[in-house]
Amino acid sequence: MIYRNGYSILGYGCMRLPGNDAEAEKLIMKAYEEGINYFDTAYVYKGKEEQLGKILAKNNIRDKVQIATKLPVYLIKKPEQFDEFFDEELKRLQTDYVDNYLMHMLPDETTWKRLLDMGIGEWLEKKKAAGQIKKIGFSFHGSTDIFLKILDAYDWEFCLVQYNYLDENAQAGRQGVEEAARRGIPVFIMEPLRGGKLTKGLNKKAKAIVEKSDKTAGEWGLSWLYAQDTVSCVLSGMETMDVLEENLRIANNTHEYTEKDYETIEKIKAAINSKKNIPCTGCNYCMPCPFGVDIPGCFKCYNTSYNDGYIAGETEYVMALTLKEETGFSSQCKKCGKCEKVCPQHIPIRDSLKKVKRRLEPPFFIIIKKVAAHFYKRGNL
Repeated sequence: MIYRNGYSILGYGCMRLPGNDAEAEKLIMKAYEEGINYFDTAYVYKGKEEQLGKILAKNNIRDKVQIATKLPVYLIKKPEQFDEFFDEELKRLQTDYVDNYLMHMLPDETTWKRLLDMGIGEWLEKKKAAGQIKKIGFSFHGSTDIFLKILDAYDWEFCLVQYNYLDENAQAGRQGVEEAARRGIPVFIMEPLRGGKLTKGLNKKAKAIVEKSDKTAGEWGLSWLYAQDTVSCVLSGMETMDVLEENLRIANNTHEYTEKDYETIEKIKAAINSKKNIPCTGCNYCMPCPFGVDIPGCFKCYNTSYNDGYIAGETEYVMALTLKEETGFSSQCKKCGKCEKVCPQHIPIRDSLKKVKRRLEPPFFIIIKKVAAHFYKRGNL
């Protein structure tokens, strides 16, 4: 395993760990044994802090790895909540300190100023002095200009940004990544493969380019990041052993990008962008919808309808959202806007759900829905 600034270049994003504790333990321990030393979770990743803490404690490796977790700044209303959330996280993680503590989804310098006015600066320094927090950072999903302003707002010790070859000039972007690294701030990467969009989610045109190349889809995405020495660690949400082993193989390879490689990446990007995709990564921050809409599911089916053909997308829409006890159609949206306030990708979700409805809920869909519901209730499906 290669290390940069003390971190394994491949980190474990625990948000998508399997719910089965035995399976999760096998994955975490395999990662640890292969040299991964950075495990990332968050207060709002349901059950994941507890799961990680239990595994590390059971195998007596807490002090041999680095835990990263996050303060949900969007839930903070009063100073007393700093300790409330942090103490709960320590309890869940079965530890008395956090190696890397992030301000989760810090949206802008104004929000950070509000937190500073509430005394978070003094609180963080107190925790550092007591050894309860080793390093302070933030995670970010906004624009490059806002990212640069946040860099100026505090003496950060690391940061976590969404960055991949498709988002090279979006969000913090290459400019933000390079500026943070120039300041000596280690940069961690999330969504390196866009939640699988850059692997199993590639459209036919992009897949054809990859299949003719000398790299897998995962290699193209991860090696593009590893080739940049401004990147300290790339987080991957590895849900199965096969994915973990593939990512380990890629991480342990040499990471050189030739001019020909960059040309191929541009061809893949052009193929991806030739389709009318909604840029959802399936992170589920928008969920649950108060009206039952399966927002990521709707967007996935919509994108499938363009990437793999209309019939494939419509079939998936019917199968995924009809054949279950609680449906999740785009037409259930009441335009409350709650989802848009927390979407890391800043997707205009309400307008996008209208697109889904227009494409995947044509007039005859009413009949399909009734027939499917009838058979489902009878237990025939």
